[in-house]
Amino acid sequence: MKLEMLPYKSVDLKTEKILEQLTLASRALAELKGYANTIPNMHILINAVTINEAKDSSEIENIVTTHDDIYKVLTESGYKEENAKEVVDYRNAIWTGYEQIKKDEYINTNTIVKIQSIIEHNNAGIRKLPGTELKNSISGETIYIPPQSEAEIRNYLKNLEDFINDSEDDIDPLIKVCLIHYQFESIHPFYDGNGRTGRILNILYLVLNKLIDSPILYLSKYINKTKQEYYKLFNEVRLNNNFENWIIYILKGIEITSKETIRLIQKIQNEIKNYKEEFRNNLPKIYSKELLESLFYEVYTKISYVEKACNVTRITATSYLNQLEKIGLLEKKKVGREKIYKNIRLIKLLSEE
Repeated sequence: MKLEMLPYKSVDLKTEKILEQLTLASRALAELKGYANTIPNMHILINAVTINEAKDSSEIENIVTTHDDIYKVLTESGYKEENAKEVVDYRNAIWTGYEQIKKDEYINTNTIVKIQSIIEHNNAGIRKLPGTELKNSISGETIYIPPQSEAEIRNYLKNLEDFINDSEDDIDPLIKVCLIHYQFESIHPFYDGNGRTGRILNILYLVLNKLIDSPILYLSKYINKTKQEYYKLFNEVRLNNNFENWIIYILKGIEITSKETIRLIQKIQNEIKNYKEEFRNNLPKIYSKELLESLFYEVYTKISYVEKACNVTRITATSYLNQLEKIGLLEKKKVGREKIYKNIRLIKLLSEE
């Protein structure tokens, strides 16, 4: 069956079941947006969430790694673990896309191509050669043939681009996320990296429409847990035009993931509070809000980070970090010629998530 152009005029997007789930998803997302603004430094939350998203999204594509390997790639320039590097590249792609849409205030094909090039670290771009087929990984049977020629693919992408940036239609943005995700994965515009690029596109669309202020809501963990249902419902749309169950599934994912992210925020806030108490009780002379936040900005901190955050000399920054290590708030590790200081409790918290 030939892929239909958006906005799927024949599809009823306002069934009773869809609207019921839409209300729940909208409420949970609005609560998340408000809760996220209570974090003292938004980058603390963004960095924490994007690490887990990058890991979960890559795992859907059978790129499996550990948090420990990811942190080593982030901190050790010579550390080589391909799967962990793939995850770090994915996180970089999220940041690139986020910064681009904040600047442009729209999403276009060039932005999507740029994201995919960072994920796959090549410039192959949009498929130019015919022959791409999606097959059943067990039987080898062809289950779907996406658009084949570059001209056709670009035509579908232009249609998708127009749909994404049209704020005048009467389709709720959360419903549009469901349709955008299905359409992008069905266009399958790249040789590789379509799944991960499509999942980044989801969050960029939510940010673009101000449903959330920063890239902190991701469906990859939800999809990982419900992978069979995801593919089953995707195929039901393709074969039977059953959009209702697909839309409800994605909206339910938004609701569940919003609530999980709120719980993560609460855990991070609690950990910041614990650090603050131990810090002020044990080292009141060096305590500052800036120094405390720098310990959570990433899962590790460097002397140069503290220099910049606290506007102090390298000697003073080193002294601060060594004192924090002595009271057990950080763990020091030598990486090449540099020292890094790991926030072990934050690493543990994210690993448990």
